[in-house]
Amino acid sequence: SMEEGVAIITSAPTKTRSNDTEYPYRQNSDFYYLCGFNEDNSILVLIKTHEFTKTILFVEAHNEIHALWNGARLGVDGALKRFSVDEVHESAEYAGMIKELLREHINLYIDLYNASPRLIEAKTAAEALQSMRGVKRHIRSIRDVTHLIRTLRLIKSELEIAHIRKALTITAEAHHIAMQKCRVGMKEYQLQAAMSYVFLNSGAMSEAYGAIVAGGNNANTLHYVDNRDELREGDLVLIDAACEWELYASDITRTFPINGKFSEAQKEVYEKVLDVQLRVIDAIKPNVKRDWLQSYSEELLCDALIELGILVGERNALIEAKEHKKYAPHGIGHWMGLDVHDPCPYVDEAGESLAFEAGMVMTIEPGLYFRADDESVHERYRGIGIRIEDNILVTESGYENLSAMIAKRVEEIEAMCQL
Repeated sequence: SMEEGVAIITSAPTKTRSNDTEYPYRQNSDFYYLCGFNEDNSILVLIKTHEFTKTILFVEAHNEIHALWNGARLGVDGALKRFSVDEVHESAEYAGMIKELLREHINLYIDLYNASPRLIEAKTAAEALQSMRGVKRHIRSIRDVTHLIRTLRLIKSELEIAHIRKALTITAEAHHIAMQKCRVGMKEYQLQAAMSYVFLNSGAMSEAYGAIVAGGNNANTLHYVDNRDELREGDLVLIDAACEWELYASDITRTFPINGKFSEAQKEVYEKVLDVQLRVIDAIKPNVKRDWLQSYSEELLCDALIELGILVGERNALIEAKEHKKYAPHGIGHWMGLDVHDPCPYVDEAGESLAFEAGMVMTIEPGLYFRADDESVHERYRGIGIRIEDNILVTESGYENLSAMIAKRVEEIEAMCQL
């Protein structure tokens, strides 16, 4: 994908949580995608000319003090054995080598929005070369490498899909455990704890994102993460929680009755959302455009709101006026992979919506949200918030719902809640 030039991709820095304690380390997804190395203070350099390509990995040297306190690093010798790169050097050598690595190249590919000191060193070296005698060619263009990488990340390999499947197997168990353990009077955080146990006990080192466990009206706050309230009789609980496996995410939402039985009003709204989700998923296949899928989902959600008596009028006019957005405010889904919201492009170079291709993975997550204080909604629906989310793989002939094993239909959920 590169033209002639040098690409520099850096690892993620460590992040301080408080004073001298740090958050668990999470690698830069673009860096990990290219080389699979999971240590900090590392740099990957890719060189491309008309005659050859070269890959160079810079890694922290093994250090006995660091090994004592934080664990052994792979070091240069270990990295040479482990990774399919042409050269490995210590990270401390990068500053002294970067000018020579950039010599006689015309393009520099970096993350344009990353203020990493390593990237600043590369820019400084490029500037120095511009005025240096004996340099025939110098960097004329600094380009965004992330767009190239994230375009590649759109199409998942078999190994990547296998990692997502593994994450979903664990996430499925966690959602089912939550349905089985849920009782009136529990706290939201107790359901979160039950799911976290499944994640950790299964070997998934972390959640893919901050869990949402939202009982009753809390479900109408889309990014509710307090998870501190009591679960009450007659309410639903919306759980948006999932784990990652080998840094690959899953992203699942299920909504179910706290007492194990949907009320008539809850069931009515739930089945509208489920019908929308099933119809949108069924429309996924190669060459369908994501923008069309969004428009189609909005039409279906608007129809559902009309059928529930929440909106009155002609569908297209209501959509044009964005009346449906009050109750269905978010998009139908997003790319998923190394990041739960994979930052892959949604449009092509011409700015047109991308068409689906086999190997793409997208979440499909319609929702309807009726706040408890919204007097424009019939009283029987107030306080109900429902989202249903699955992870869909585009295949050569259509799609595969990778999370189809997680209870979703009303009868499946009620049966799971009784186990």
